Formats: sequence, C-alpha cells, structure tokens
Amino acid sequence: MKFKPLFVLCLAAAAAVAAVAQTPPPMGQGAGYHDPRSPFKPLEERADIVSWKLLSQVTARAEKKKLVPTFPAAVQALDRKTVRVQGFMTPLEAGDKQQHFLLSSVPTSCSFCVPAGPEGMVEVRTKKPVRYTLEAVVVEGQLAVLTDDPYGLYYRVEDGLAVN
Repeated sequence: MKFKPLFVLCLAAAAAVAAVAQTPPPMGQGAGYHDPRSPFKPLEERADIVSWKLLSQVTARAEKKKLVPTFPAAVQALDRKTVRVQGFMTPLEAGDKQQHFLLSSVPTSCSFCVPAGPEGMVEVRTKKPVRYTLEAVVVEGQLAVLTDDPYGLYYRVEDGLAVN
C-alpha cells in the first residue's frame, strides 16, 4: 500500500507535536519539572504553606539589560510577612548543616543544573543551621519579595527556622 506524500507529512507533523507536548521545560526555567523517575515524591499542597503555584505566577519583562519581575497582588501581599515554604534544599555552603541555601519546588536531578527558574526557588537564611537532606523541608521566616535582586532571585526567606 502506498501512502501519499501529504499524508506521510501529516503523520510526521502529528508525531512531532506529540513529542513536544511531552517534553519538560528546560532545566532552570519555570517553576520546575518533577521528573516522574525521581525517587522523591512531588511536594503536596498544604494549607499552612505558601503554594509554589502562587509563587510561580510572577511574570518578567526585559527592561534595559535585565529581567524585571511583576508579581500578582496575592504575592505582593506576602512581602515582609512570616510564611512557611517547603522545598528541596540546594546547599550554598560546605558541610552537612546549612544556614544559607536555596529551596526549590522540585528536587535537583543533576548536580550541575539549576532545578527551576527564579519563580521556583527561594533563597533561605536561617537563625540556626539546618541539617542538609535530600527530602523536602519546611522553613518558616519572613518572606522578601525581590524586585531588583543582583542575582536574579525573586524570593528570600530571612530569619528562618526549620519546622515540620
């Protein structure tokens, strides 16, 4: 049976669209992609924790040689408020106890890759060291919504404490 060239082209195009639809976003962009092969469970939504869905609603626009974030009103209302965030630790210091680290909405799957874009990460500084773990942690502290961070971050928790 012979296929007409147009029909074959349509099949190839449909296959390409299906493949693109299943491709996760590039690492380091967006709120993060939780690889289904990960040994770690995705974070569960909790009423006592600020949602990553909310934090990732930020948009950014290019202005002069940098990206300027625009936060929805619900996120702006959290600025300087005591909140709880949960996520996976990315250490910024040496050692098994951390006082300065990143929390990510998804676990790190590559030690050389950023797991999410700035809307999927929170910089954390804690009062007391937190033991590094591959499991999700919950931190409570004062949230800063950052509009002009020199490192391109959108969120920071200051004076944090690890909670369960």
